[in-house]
Amino acid sequence: MAVFEYSGLDTKGKAVGGIVDAESAKTARGRLRKQGVFVTEIHEQTKKATRGSGLNVEIDFAQYFQRVTTSDLASMTSQLATLIGAAVPMSESLAALVDQSEKQKLKVVLSAVKEKVNEGSGLAEALADHPKVFNNLFIQMVRAGERSGSLDEVLRRLTAFTEAAVRLQGKILSAMIYPILMSVVGVLILLGLFIGVIPRIRELFRDLPGGEEALPFITRAVFFFGDILLSPWIAVILLLVAGGGLGFRRWIRTTAGRAWWDGFRLRLPVFGGLTRKVAVARFCRTLSTLLLSGVPILQAMDIVRNVVDNAVIAKAIDAATDNIREGQSIAAPLKQSGQFPAIVTHMIAVGEKTGEIERMLNSVADAYEIEVDRAIEALTSLLAPLMILLMGGTVMLVAIALLLPMMSISSMIR
Repeated sequence: MAVFEYSGLDTKGKAVGGIVDAESAKTARGRLRKQGVFVTEIHEQTKKATRGSGLNVEIDFAQYFQRVTTSDLASMTSQLATLIGAAVPMSESLAALVDQSEKQKLKVVLSAVKEKVNEGSGLAEALADHPKVFNNLFIQMVRAGERSGSLDEVLRRLTAFTEAAVRLQGKILSAMIYPILMSVVGVLILLGLFIGVIPRIRELFRDLPGGEEALPFITRAVFFFGDILLSPWIAVILLLVAGGGLGFRRWIRTTAGRAWWDGFRLRLPVFGGLTRKVAVARFCRTLSTLLLSGVPILQAMDIVRNVVDNAVIAKAIDAATDNIREGQSIAAPLKQSGQFPAIVTHMIAVGEKTGEIERMLNSVADAYEIEVDRAIEALTSLLAPLMILLMGGTVMLVAIALLLPMMSISSMIR
């Protein structure tokens, strides 16, 4: 079956539009006619962002920028779990998701998944055709749910896991918004001073005895910085900085560069501890969710190493995976790596001995997520006054640099 995008008029003459799946455009028109829709335009919806030909080609630029977010996945997974839990057939459940989705890209993907499921494929196999939307973690959990016959329960766990990831992303984003906003405002104020105010005031000092050489050091330093800011060389400097940034970004994508950068992030005074806590929380929560969903331990460890998003910690997880293959414990290599806190490895060891490793991992994840929340709140409360002091201090420094020679001129006039 294909997916068609249509526009038309309903029985009251109101413009309507949407998508419908059918074997052909003719079948789609007939189905819409039964629903009371008079179709004025209909075309097959594909993953391409263009339609038409020649000079009549239409480009949907929104397709290039539209992205399925983690929040979209959480909402979709929750709805699918509810439908399957209510014993609604998979095909009808996916059709309902297609109609419910407000994001066009997700509609197209879900329609393709529904079509493949109707052809006899499993849900996990159909989802695997869209790796940019559904990651390996999502697909493996769905596959485990299909094999165990508890897909609705696995989807609920996946919903809880995805919603927790959305909350963590939101907290980190909200913590960064205020400092970024303060930095932008401060830079704009300084640009306004150096471009619009300082050059005019500087003209007053050129006719003084001794010229600018007689001005205080702080004033001459501010003028020198203004000269650099307004000189043509600033473009060269910015290009060099941008080129260096791009080169560094490409280097840290290599194996050696990524290992150095991730190790450096973990060694940072304040942010290193926060990075480690986020990685540990992801490791514990993801591994617990996978094991509870029936994913084999070796397969789960392979998935988790990519979720932590840190090459140094991933190396420790690889060592633990090798130990498991040899029939040994998980906790020992994690402890030897020095990348996991002692309390984490201790609780994992206890969980292995008691056979309750999933519960222990969940407990560790809960504790570290609380610590991450507290650390983010502390950083936010600390960054706000620091940014105010930094911006205020910079503006005050410029103001003093301009006021000192003006006071000298005032005393000379008196």
